[in-house]
Amino acid sequence: MNKTERNVRVDGEEEDCGRGDEEFWPLSEKKPFFNVIMSKSHVKPICILALPLRIHSKLPCETTIPTLLKYRGKTWKATYHGGNHHSPSPKRLDSNSWRQFVSDNDLKVGDGCVFQLLHSSSSKLVFRVQILRGDIPSAFLRRTSGETAHTPILLLD
Repeated sequence: MNKTERNVRVDGEEEDCGRGDEEFWPLSEKKPFFNVIMSKSHVKPICILALPLRIHSKLPCETTIPTLLKYRGKTWKATYHGGNHHSPSPKRLDSNSWRQFVSDNDLKVGDGCVFQLLHSSSSKLVFRVQILRGDIPSAFLRRTSGETAHTPILLLD
């Protein structure tokens, strides 16, 4: 295994994660993930990232846990806030570290982020992130204007 390859654990299973500097990779059914389309509250001015309900069962209940966000070979430190049984506050990342990730990666309203949970324990969380830009690439805009039925801009999923 070279320096950019590593093994990670999720739910007690060790699995090769591949190259850490890849921008995009196929998602595995063995590792939970969620996606978020950036809205104004995610990127400015308050920068809040509440984690969706569908991932809550994979996350610890502890109040705060050190968290790492990995994207394109770089790592950002964050803090996960899991709340407690007496507080209705959502599970989320702290605003200051999330704001730094948003700023460093120039996230904008309409961009999508996919968060894949690589490690989950009461002492640490690790998410690998994919960023999908919401703007239309200039290469497409040069080829077609989208102004008529003869020159449409097609967005396929």
